[in-house]
Amino acid sequence: MEGVIGNECNYQLPITNYQLIIMEKLFWQQEPVIRQSLRLWRSFQHWTGKTLLENSSDRAEEIARQLFLAPFVLVSHGTEPDPIFNYGNQKALDLWELTWEELTQMPSRYTAEPVAREERDRILTQTKIQGFVNNYRGVRISSKGQRFWIENGTLWNILDEQNQICGQAAFFSTYTPLA
Repeated sequence: MEGVIGNECNYQLPITNYQLIIMEKLFWQQEPVIRQSLRLWRSFQHWTGKTLLENSSDRAEEIARQLFLAPFVLVSHGTEPDPIFNYGNQKALDLWELTWEELTQMPSRYTAEPVAREERDRILTQTKIQGFVNNYRGVRISSKGQRFWIENGTLWNILDEQNQICGQAAFFSTYTPLA
């Protein structure tokens, strides 16, 4: 797919597939994504006393960029009755084999097989009560049916700017594909 983009002078510039891919990946520069990134970053530190990023900047856009490109999986969902993902970094998108648009329209329960959803619900409830849970592990499944084992995960409640719970997040870097 090739397209064009206009500039201030209404001059049309051709866009290659590669440029469209690059532009799509820069969505983390959008204000709602930056805001969610900061909530994830601050809430993780609030609950765990640790930081998601070593040597991180204090600039909001830089934190959003670092989280999106981080070498670990980071996802979050909202507080809907059937929570929908509202964030996933590049590692998460790759692991679940989804685009940003697909992920942010998907109920988070679909990342677990039906037989594992009761355990998933139990750990989410425990997180809601305690604020965070460490050493989470379990089987998850990608959008294309690839199963993988998660280890050493952390789940936590996301706090908004008024310190109200506005969702839950998960972070992990250890996962193994299953046959």
